[in-house]
Amino acid sequence: MTDSTRSRATGKRRRLTAAAARVLHEQGVERTTIADIAKAADVPTGNVYYYFKTKDDLVQAALHEHTGRLTRLTDELDRIPDPLDRLKALVNAWTAQRDVAARYGCPTGTLATELDKRPEGGLDLEAAKVVRVLLAWVEHQFRELGLSGPDDLAVTLVAGYQGMSVLANALRDPEIMTREGARLTRWLDSLRTP
Repeated sequence: MTDSTRSRATGKRRRLTAAAARVLHEQGVERTTIADIAKAADVPTGNVYYYFKTKDDLVQAALHEHTGRLTRLTDELDRIPDPLDRLKALVNAWTAQRDVAARYGCPTGTLATELDKRPEGGLDLEAAKVVRVLLAWVEHQFRELGLSGPDDLAVTLVAGYQGMSVLANALRDPEIMTREGARLTRWLDSLRTP
């Protein structure tokens, strides 16, 4: 395989993975077909099977895409010197996605919920791994702040995000994200106050 052929193949695989993450978020697993993902990635449907044998393989790739996006975000946030400011920047990143959340919910949360309802198991556990990556990062920030119960605080913050995403989506109201994001920021500020 030449470098040019390898580069094109890598590009198609990347496009399919990104398209899978986006289309599965917008349509859900059960409503999404391989043809939908192929069309969104601008790849002939028959070519998809060269990279991904089944739709579940595409779901797995979408979960890896979510992990990658989360890792890129937390790497960027890690450049902020103060852990409290990192957490507040995380909340700001969530609220910046308020229109998407109001339309489709949290990309990982909605996927995890849908996968949990499937009769065949396995991918729901993969989705949980993405959530655990977020929880671990948030817990680390609370630990750096020297607060007691950093694991519980991490669950509270992430649950706040998931709750505001679900409500914004259910009510199709992005302002819920704005209001609840501000409430989470005030809560974070209160943790540092003696």
